[in-house]
Amino acid sequence: MNTRKHTKLVHAGKYAAEVVIEIIDSEDGWSPYISLDDALKLDRVREALLAGDLAAASQYGKVYELSPVAA
Repeated sequence: MNTRKHTKLVHAGKYAAEVVIEIIDSEDGWSPYISLDDALKLDRVREALLAGDLAAASQYGKVYELSPVAA
């Protein structure tokens, strides 16, 4: 079983966050996958972004505010 770092972009509303997770590669038929802890981390970040709690979301990675560039 090998693991590798991956940066996942979580988008919710007008915010996005870059969150580092580990991708697990194994000989199983379900490979590649992420751990339950990383899945829950992505859920917490998404919930924080939806609630506008940028301080909580920024504990897990960089947070960006998205704005349209053209109409």
